[in-house]
Amino acid sequence: MTKKLMAEVFGTFILVFFGCGSAVLMGEQIGMLGISIAFGLAIVAAAYSIGAISGAHLNPAVSLGFLMSGRMPAGEFAGYVLAQIAGAILGALVVFLIASGKTGYSLAVNGLGQNGFGPGYLGEYTMGAALIFELVATFVFVCVILAATASHVSAASTALAGLAIGLTLAAIHLVGINVTGVSVNPARSIGPAIFVGGKAIADLWVFIVAPLAGGAAAGLAHASGFFRPAGVQAEAKGRASAV
Repeated sequence: MTKKLMAEVFGTFILVFFGCGSAVLMGEQIGMLGISIAFGLAIVAAAYSIGAISGAHLNPAVSLGFLMSGRMPAGEFAGYVLAQIAGAILGALVVFLIASGKTGYSLAVNGLGQNGFGPGYLGEYTMGAALIFELVATFVFVCVILAATASHVSAASTALAGLAIGLTLAAIHLVGINVTGVSVNPARSIGPAIFVGGKAIADLWVFIVAPLAGGAAAGLAHASGFFRPAGVQAEAKGRASAV
């Protein structure tokens, strides 16, 4: 279990360091497309480095989806969430330490890639728009993860799961960076917000509640058999009846 938790710390660190780091350190040079790709590639890097150890959840909403779908023991959930938050905080801290080395950098002005909404934040979308985007995007994201890593998926397809998940996160960023900066991950939001404070902390509840709701809904959808082929679903029901 300790090895799994350390893997989650490291993997979530990778996500925040690559993703938020690209926004803070290279944002003007690479733009939103580059930032989207960075977040996607971070998932790919983590999936293929620690996926075999912890499953590379990197995200409390993903872990909740696994829990609700019956694919994660309840006893592991809290540990995973704490490890993910710790990794995100470490990632944000390293980005801050690097950014602070640039003349003219201001945490209050330049931030740490924190999420937000409303007046003064990127596209200035409303709280309602932020909630809808984060809920729907997280639902889609976790559905893809659960489906791509399901037991009925072929070994060849499973080997490509990390790439599919990373591309999905990149696509989500292409749609939503202007709306909320894209969270779909409470840990990713908590890390930068702790250092930035102010509005980032005030807005943080949206990036906890909406992603967790989306992840839970995806887990329940997966548990219902919606994402399993008909034959597999029937077989699973048959085993349950036999028990």
